[in-house]
Amino acid sequence: MFERLQVMLMKEFLELRRDRWAMFRLIVPLIIQVIIYGYAATFTVNHVATAVLDLDQSQASRSLISHFVATGRFHLVDVADRQEQITHDINTGRATLAIVIHAGFAQDLNNGRSAPLQVLVDGTNSNTALIALGYVSQIVGQFQAEEMSGVPQARAGATAPAVTASLQERPWFNPGLTDRWFFIPGVIATLTLVQVVNLTSFAVVREREMGTLEQIMVSPIKPVEFILGKTLPFFLIGFADVALVTAVGVLWFQVPFVGNPLIMLLGTSLFLLAALGLGLLLSTFSRTQQQAFALNFFLVNPLFILSGFAFPIAAMPRVLQWLTLVNPLRYFLVVIRAVFLKGVGLDVLWPPLAAMTLLGVGMLTISVLRFRKSLD
Repeated sequence: MFERLQVMLMKEFLELRRDRWAMFRLIVPLIIQVIIYGYAATFTVNHVATAVLDLDQSQASRSLISHFVATGRFHLVDVADRQEQITHDINTGRATLAIVIHAGFAQDLNNGRSAPLQVLVDGTNSNTALIALGYVSQIVGQFQAEEMSGVPQARAGATAPAVTASLQERPWFNPGLTDRWFFIPGVIATLTLVQVVNLTSFAVVREREMGTLEQIMVSPIKPVEFILGKTLPFFLIGFADVALVTAVGVLWFQVPFVGNPLIMLLGTSLFLLAALGLGLLLSTFSRTQQQAFALNFFLVNPLFILSGFAFPIAAMPRVLQWLTLVNPLRYFLVVIRAVFLKGVGLDVLWPPLAAMTLLGVGMLTISVLRFRKSLD
């Protein structure tokens, strides 16, 4: 058995070596995608196109506007002099956010009353709108604290409270709340899944399409040996992909790796087992490479969406949350992010590791049974 398996492995690696573009396809696109995702995938919003209507024309109102501009989060595109201009800027897409400072703003601040301030936001992009409104709240809160600190209590019309409470934030594992520390581990898992599933499903289908599958099956090689010979090279390629993308994330994007490399090795092995089983399962439903491509596109995209990579699973409908339970990418994201940033051990990560084991063994078993049935 081992001799026949060795022959299959040599055959696969020789085919890979003869393909002069194979190494390019396996390495260069992967690195390019990691770099693109690393820079493009972010929740941070900068240079929000902003229009301002200042009806107060006071030193306080101008100071508030300067606070917005100074942060770099907002880009002033229009200083309007009437409400119609603000409406036109929002409707035409020239401005995403508009700030209206009503008359009497400075006077109310000096008297210790709530000052009128209106914020209009284009809600067609709800994510940008929510983030921009969060920035507005922070800037206005900071401005109000600075203004009130210079107003005497007698003028403010209030007495100092006997007890004050201050909020002190302390984010764990990601003190700077850097988006890339969250996204890069997820990119590693996602790109590895796409690469391994595609390689596995296309390799088996290609043998069938070229007519060499029947020749291999009439040889002394057994179906299990054929499957192992087809999947083990992609298992090793998957490991190399994870190592390569991890190196890019750590060295290029400075994402910290504080966990145990052995746990990362174990989690990657179980994830690759599930990915290989999924790719092999897709190959049993495909007769041509076009069919394999269509099935990959149909399945991989939902796996990405239902993984928790960018959209919280807890916010999904209950039925979709149940579907995520059979998604190996969901569990590997938990493992890889915990190993990268938290450094936790098996006592915490054993549930997702066990789930990937069950999914991998289950899909490989079903794939082998379907593959043998298709040969009969």
